[in-house]
Amino acid sequence: MSNKLTPPAELPDAADLRAVLAYNMRLFRVGKGWSQEELARQCGLDRTYVSAVERKRWNIALSNIEKMAQALGVKAYQLLLPPQELLKMMSEQRDTQAAGPSEYFS
Repeated sequence: MSNKLTPPAELPDAADLRAVLAYNMRLFRVGKGWSQEELARQCGLDRTYVSAVERKRWNIALSNIEKMAQALGVKAYQLLLPPQELLKMMSEQRDTQAAGPSEYFS
């Protein structure tokens, strides 16, 4: 087993919220250079729980989505956006930042 942090390999089905959440969690976590263990520590959750959510094995409570989003530095709803919409929003945010302050990521 490798210790390298790798982003998700394929896009999830936009209609499968558990897959979208798992994809986005991993994407943001790897973007921060964090292991599942570090994310769990930052959230006050168990590593096995974070792993199970990322593998779509368990459902997740809204309060835990909020904890993960806060630790990852994003808004909770962003963890549930299909990746295509998230990329579009991030692109629009970059355009908006060129013109002035952004309200998407605070």
